[in-house]
Amino acid sequence: MTRVKGGTVSKNRRRKVLKQAKGYFGSKHRLYKTAQEQLFHSGAYAFRDRKANKRNFRKLWITRINAACRVNDISYSKFINGLNIAGVTVNRKMLAEIAIDSPESFTNLVTIAKDALKSGKKAVVEVKAETKTTAKAPAKKETTKKEEKKDYSKMTLAELKAVAKEQGIKGYSTMKKDELISNLK
Repeated sequence: MTRVKGGTVSKNRRRKVLKQAKGYFGSKHRLYKTAQEQLFHSGAYAFRDRKANKRNFRKLWITRINAACRVNDISYSKFINGLNIAGVTVNRKMLAEIAIDSPESFTNLVTIAKDALKSGKKAVVEVKAETKTTAKAPAKKETTKKEEKKDYSKMTLAELKAVAKEQGIKGYSTMKKDELISNLK
């Protein structure tokens, strides 16, 4: 049999590896075998450090929130627990940004958390728009206003039945689409 060297395929594979290894020290950017080994290690390090980076940022956010909480005479754990009881869902990244950019809004959140800890019940939350949090009850009122302004002809039958159920229309399950639209208007 004749010898097959696979010239262009092998050359392209080696060229691709050496191109990725550009800038590595010593033989790691010149020799194919060492470059390939270093690329395997580099990929593993990059994967590991992407995960570590997420942990580091979470630590930073928690540290910033804790510092702002201590200024407002509450511990970090009690603050987060109070927010959870109150039903305020803001992630730690946003809480850290609020703590840095607008301390008065953060103070409002602290008072909400303290009130929730005292009462132990969900409270109606009214926070300004600059804090990037939404209250549970006002959001439902806004959606009902939007539903009244919606064009029912563009909605699917399932969506129309859901709206009819919310509005308390009797016999909506057996109605056709045009009947539902006329009843909803």
